[in-house]
Amino acid sequence: MTKYFASNPTELGLSVSAMVWREGEILLMRRSDNGHWGLPGGYVEVGESVSEAARREVVEETGWTVEISDLIGVYSDPATQVVDYGREKSGQRKGVAGDGGNRRVQIVNLCFHAEAVESGEMTTPEETLEIGFFAADALPEPFVPIHEIRIEDGLAKRAEAAVR
Repeated sequence: MTKYFASNPTELGLSVSAMVWREGEILLMRRSDNGHWGLPGGYVEVGESVSEAARREVVEETGWTVEISDLIGVYSDPATQVVDYGREKSGQRKGVAGDGGNRRVQIVNLCFHAEAVESGEMTTPEETLEIGFFAADALPEPFVPIHEIRIEDGLAKRAEAAVR
């Protein structure tokens, strides 16, 4: 099970997330790995830009096609950005010697504003238990803790991106 606020990262990963808007509400997905609600997003793949990755991840996890716009922020603080994915599964990267095979990733995340364009089919439905649009003052629980600051920064709608 995915755990947040881990320490002693074993690797570094670049990820993206999107605060997707439709008629004043935010698109959220409930993750299958831990049942928490959060922003759609995931890791950037080799050969793609961060905006391409954000669009791809939103479609994969929610089925929604989006237009990416402003950068909300860059999140890299190891105090809040290390995620423990637990023991490695067969065929995946092995952990650092002495770490028991646990994969702890310090995630550098770029979070974007996006506008929902069209609903479609999820391409990785196994990652998502459910999706929905929610008012900013009525977010579902439990919520992915490392996404809370991204939501806060996104709602602030600052001219400059946050760097945390």
